[in-house]
Amino acid sequence: MRFSIYSEMQLWPGKTPERLYAEVAEQVIHADRLGYSTYAIVEHLFYPRFSAMPDPLAFFCQLAPMTKQIRFRTMLHVVTYHNPMVLASRIAAGEIMTGGRYEFGIGRGHGWMPHKAGVRFDEVRPLYDEAFDVLLEALEQGSVNHEGKYFKIVDGEIVPPPPKRRPRIFVGGTSDRTYELAGERGYSVAVPPLLPYSALEAQLNIYRETCAEHGNEPDIVWIHACYMDEDREVAKRDAETAMRGFLTGNASPLEHGMPPKEELEKAGYGFYASGIMQQLAATPYEEMIAGDIVWVGTPEDVIERIEQTRDVCEGLTEVAITVNPGGFEHWKAIKTQEMFADLVIPHFQDSEQSASETVLATS
Repeated sequence: MRFSIYSEMQLWPGKTPERLYAEVAEQVIHADRLGYSTYAIVEHLFYPRFSAMPDPLAFFCQLAPMTKQIRFRTMLHVVTYHNPMVLASRIAAGEIMTGGRYEFGIGRGHGWMPHKAGVRFDEVRPLYDEAFDVLLEALEQGSVNHEGKYFKIVDGEIVPPPPKRRPRIFVGGTSDRTYELAGERGYSVAVPPLLPYSALEAQLNIYRETCAEHGNEPDIVWIHACYMDEDREVAKRDAETAMRGFLTGNASPLEHGMPPKEELEKAGYGFYASGIMQQLAATPYEEMIAGDIVWVGTPEDVIERIEQTRDVCEGLTEVAITVNPGGFEHWKAIKTQEMFADLVIPHFQDSEQSASETVLATS
């Protein structure tokens, strides 16, 4: 099992964007030194309390020379708002600038973004579908000839050429079709943070079943906000404001108003009219912890949560922790990265080594 870090880079009052970017850069360098496999950042526009990072790839290219082994992952490129040929070229260049350490997800974006980006709701799905196909063809073939509703491309060639290796590609979202697509094409899936396994079991089953039908292995990344201290009560006290902020920040774009429910559902964004995000934001703090929405407690508490998830989630390959949610102070993010690396990861590495040795001894 791999262990990584995921960040939304939420920007809260009292911190400037410059300070946020500098702190997260230090957290990435620290994570590299501690041996985390990957640092992932969401690509998101317009709503700072959800995220203030419109271009993770540029951020990662800045950090690549300052790190040695950590991989960089954009979660995910919102293809609806990119020219797919330009994005494919940028990804190919990013592969060079990160020394072959770049991977990415592909998605159509949150339901609150189209009207801010100037895209009609009824065009989001067909625009995304066409851009998705063009992007993947460009990265796989290096050149594209295409005529569709939104793009007409004649002898489009990617410069620099796309990487010869196939990068790890992710899809994420809340629709059944997303999980079917990932299973059909052998893509990885990153489970949205804040949701317990029971809320996603049906869709993960779709993914696993579709993988089996198409001869692919499931590759599931589990994401949870995390804070630890050797004293459980200290951890709960120190994390409360930020964990509340994390949930509030994730629902904050809804405060600005959304299209009618019928329009959302027609565009495939029914999730945003369901009230689930508002309910999560209103969850009492003790219920967040008890209900497996966030991981707060001692290292032993977090180990137990991960073991519970591993035991029920077939295909789990990676656990990603969010250490800077909801405006967390920089020192708390560094502290959790260090405690997790020193006291949680070795538990699973030792368990895997023991299991491997047992297999060898009995074979």
